[in-house]
Amino acid sequence: MNSRSLILALTIALAPGVASSASVYKWTDENGVTHFGDRQPTGQRTESVNIRTGAPSGSPSASRSPQERAAELEQRQMDEAEIERLTEVERARQKQRAANCETAQANLKVLTQGGRVRMEENGEQRYLSSEEIVEQRRAFQELADENCGPETP
Repeated sequence: MNSRSLILALTIALAPGVASSASVYKWTDENGVTHFGDRQPTGQRTESVNIRTGAPSGSPSASRSPQERAAELEQRQMDEAEIERLTEVERARQKQRAANCETAQANLKVLTQGGRVRMEENGEQRYLSSEEIVEQRRAFQELADENCGPETP
């Protein structure tokens, strides 16, 4: 009775090791159905699968070390942070562009209403001449065209 218990205990202890070392094969039949089995079928192209990870045995992900996977994850996070930073820069640029458009349109409105236009230079106020008004109107129109219309690459 004692030897039977010992044999049973050894069998139970070794069973998971034997099962995990068994090969599992993956193949696709002519109908496109994927099959898994412990025996390699004849006439079929098969791929050995690691049953612990589910990845093909020869795949690079199965052979990468935890340090390599951690470095890859860190690189991916840095890439995502860079993309987020770029989108923030783009949002700020769009906001500045909208503000420039609004300012240019407001200044154009003032310049096209007619009348005298006063500005401050070196702490002194003066009125713009008609030539200066035309020049300012042209400059603000360019600014409005650049910032208010669709963006050109």
